[in-house]
Amino acid sequence: MTANLAIDLDRSSPVPLYFQVAEQISEAIRRGDLPPGSRLDNEILLADRLGLSRPTIRQAIQYLVDKGLLVRKRGVGTQVVHGQVKRSVELTSLYDDLRRAGQEPATRVLSLESLAAEEEIATILGVPAGTEVLRMERLRYAGGEPLALLHNWLPSGLAPLAAESLQERGLYELLRSAGVRMRVANQRIGARAAGATEARLLDERRGAPLLTMVRTTYDDQGRAVEHGSHVYRASHYSLEVTLIER
Repeated sequence: MTANLAIDLDRSSPVPLYFQVAEQISEAIRRGDLPPGSRLDNEILLADRLGLSRPTIRQAIQYLVDKGLLVRKRGVGTQVVHGQVKRSVELTSLYDDLRRAGQEPATRVLSLESLAAEEEIATILGVPAGTEVLRMERLRYAGGEPLALLHNWLPSGLAPLAAESLQERGLYELLRSAGVRMRVANQRIGARAAGATEARLLDERRGAPLLTMVRTTYDDQGRAVEHGSHVYRASHYSLEVTLIER
């Protein structure tokens, strides 16, 4: 697809050549000249066509991968990714947000078990240490691509939750269906590098940037009903906040 893409380099410019290449490919993506799913020529062909070294082309492509515009797929090559999932910071579930955005959410339940709460989780949920709680681990997909790895802890008996229902519906939807009235949440957003297991599950390279979100949700009686610790592919996901002057 990049064979017909015009990339003009200014070799006398102080701007690094890899950055010039990356910016022009980025602009082509923005214009729609390289739509989602488009494949780039391999590094050798691009380097030969532009008269650049292969490491320079590799650096340009990695820059765009880190920005979330390109993705490397084994056996396929380098492709323009689908539009990044943008999510407003509201008391909603990722599943519901994806469905409203037409992103075809899907869920793979990795584990669902009752266990004795360790002190940290017990304190967060407001129960004595050792109390039985429900722990779940899920992998959330959007448009067929892995997007987020979700860990949640809930007080036992809050709602009838099974792997089958969690694969078909969002957690918040299931809680609301059980009569849980979620009212407020404390949330902390951060970032870190992907570990080996996270990278494998999310189809990322080890050390790739991940967004993190830790949230505790409370009902209308002030009781903690859910605690989540989630990681998201920074290349596919962002959070939007509206700021209001007071």
